[in-house]
Amino acid sequence: MPERDRNRSEMPWHVVVAVEDVPETGEHMTLVADAETRLAIARMAGLRELPRLEADFALLRQGDGGLRVTGRVSATVGQNCVVTLEPLQNVIEEDVDLLYMPAAAAAAADGETAAEPKWDDPEPLIGGAVDLGALATEFVILGIDPYPRKAGAVFEPPREQKPDPGPFAALAGLMKDRDGH
Repeated sequence: MPERDRNRSEMPWHVVVAVEDVPETGEHMTLVADAETRLAIARMAGLRELPRLEADFALLRQGDGGLRVTGRVSATVGQNCVVTLEPLQNVIEEDVDLLYMPAAAAAAADGETAAEPKWDDPEPLIGGAVDLGALATEFVILGIDPYPRKAGAVFEPPREQKPDPGPFAALAGLMKDRDGH
């Protein structure tokens, strides 16, 4: 199993939608993660808590067997301030606009067969479906502030302290006086 597919299968939230189940006119889906799912995602992402995780998606068939997913993922994440270590909550709002295509169609659209993927390449459809739960989880994790700070918290480095002169400082002073230097 490719690394990318393995990572998605390890996601704790799965809402799989087959392209063939999406009407030609499109479909709107609102997802809300339950407490157990939020707890699993919080553990996976190294968060203190994840009290809210929602996704609002518009699904529209695209081309020959493709699916465009647009919308927004929003969450409230509990973290600790990197300066004060106090608990804080941050809100994540991530816009989503992805095109999923069957692997063969995605390669043909790019004009290449086995090239390295580019940032704007279509996402590959896996089994003719898109896992919206895994997609929402990925976007929340990407939106997490790696260095969260409480409002107004400013890091102040330790003040320079004079180094401890050590036990022989007085002796050095006496030697200096004796030599006249």
